[in-house]
Amino acid sequence: QVQLAESGGGLVQAGGSLRLSCAASGRTYSMGWFRQAPGKEREFLVAIAWSGGTTNFADSVKGRFTISKDNAKNTVYLQMNSLKPEDTAVYYCAAANSFGKTWRTGTEPDYWGQGTQVTVSS
Repeated sequence: QVQLAESGGGLVQAGGSLRLSCAASGRTYSMGWFRQAPGKEREFLVAIAWSGGTTNFADSVKGRFTISKDNAKNTVYLQMNSLKPEDTAVYYCAAANSFGKTWRTGTEPDYWGQGTQVTVSS
């Protein structure tokens, strides 16, 4: 069983930046980020393989968010810049024992973090 712990959420003004971290207790093949705003469906943002390689970013965050990893720390980061009020959501990291099968086909990831709230004020 792999446990995921997100951190870095908070309140920020529009135009600001936040960096989310997701530390994994064990190694899987890949990790990704989702978010869910109140009253909306969960949105997949991006995923990265520990060996390298990423999916495309969701159009809603493309050009503003980046994903990176630290293999030695089993940690994945989501750098969020130029934040907008519509980015307000609970952000979840997830891990999978595959890459394309999970992130490109919509298969449910194997593990989920508890989520971290990001609130962007206007």
